[in-house]
Amino acid sequence: MKKSPTNFNVLLTFVLLSSVACTPNFPPSTVSLSNPKSATPAANSPQNILEIAIIPSVSSTQQQDKIQLLEDYLNQELNQTVKIKLTKDYETGVNLLVTGQVEVAYLGPLAYIKAKQRNSDLEPIVAHIEKTTGRPWYTSVMVVNRQAGINTPADIKGKRFSFVSPSSASGFLFPSAEFKRLGITPNQDFSQVQYSGGHDKNIVALAEGKVDAIAVDKSVYIEAVKQNKLPENKYKMIWESDPIPNSPFVISSTLPLELKTKFQRALINAPEGLVAVGGTTATGYTIVQDEDYEPIRKLQAFLLLESPAQNP
Repeated sequence: MKKSPTNFNVLLTFVLLSSVACTPNFPPSTVSLSNPKSATPAANSPQNILEIAIIPSVSSTQQQDKIQLLEDYLNQELNQTVKIKLTKDYETGVNLLVTGQVEVAYLGPLAYIKAKQRNSDLEPIVAHIEKTTGRPWYTSVMVVNRQAGINTPADIKGKRFSFVSPSSASGFLFPSAEFKRLGITPNQDFSQVQYSGGHDKNIVALAEGKVDAIAVDKSVYIEAVKQNKLPENKYKMIWESDPIPNSPFVISSTLPLELKTKFQRALINAPEGLVAVGGTTATGYTIVQDEDYEPIRKLQAFLLLESPAQNP
């Protein structure tokens, strides 16, 4: 299985790895999330309820169990009521945060960029560390039915393909960039294109024979293999992307500075079993900042994707 290197891919990898390497790993007690001169004083108007939105990734029942554990933990650590809601899709999570209906959201990297483009008063504060890599990044893969006669992304022409969501980095942005590099236009060159709405749903679509190929988070694919949902004698991976910065928890700048700091510290200190709210395997959280997601913006520009209008 090969990926054809391009100047763009080399630049993308360099920018991402440089960003990750340069991200300071401050002890939680020294973290300052905003400029104190512009931040709301911590003693002023503490929030009665902190509402958090989480985008869907795996089975809703499985993800909801993890969310409940995190909600209980944050209630205790923040000493206030925390309510976490699992959204029906990526776009709902973005809209809830952008419009102020929630103060915090766990978003995919592309979903974060779209939210930031609509509301500049948003900032990422932590992202999980991938257990399989030990780094705050992951990869996208394309997986196919072995009987479909697909050995490379170019072979998907004339076949049925499923993305995850137009707001998914691994389930749309990165594979779309690969298709563009190959001169492929999915809506024209594939016999069918669909958006499943979740990585687990893409796994199901492939397993049930509804599509011939999918794009999905590699860790979700590995788990599907382990659970025999996609046995290796019937399915195979044909492509893997460059590193993608992990999904961040994104906050609104309207939160008091003290609450921002306490929330970030609580996540960084969270036990390993509480960190995988997105359904992937993780060992903890690390500090991130907006600059870490610049490769996503560059890829968005490469694909000439329309940026959402900025809210007035």
